[in-house]
Amino acid sequence: MTASRAEKIEAMLVDAFSPDELLVKDQSHLHAGHEGARDGRGHFDVRIVASAFAGCNRIESHRLVYEALGSLMTTDIHALSIQASATKTDL
Repeated sequence: MTASRAEKIEAMLVDAFSPDELLVKDQSHLHAGHEGARDGRGHFDVRIVASAFAGCNRIESHRLVYEALGSLMTTDIHALSIQASATKTDL
């Protein structure tokens, strides 16, 4: 059995950040029929707390997540909502 896209995203983020907290939700079902979803790529929500985001603004933390996900950004992910912080209280 192959891992789901959400599981792949989670594994890549764990590997890159060793987060204190991580939640990946596949929201693709909410976008059925959406123009951007027709190519089969999915919509995901990510909530991640990791020390790697200390001192990062929103754009910098999003870039770190995009880099960690690498090719999934062009092959599996159409839309990605990200909440990233160094501490739980900052989310």
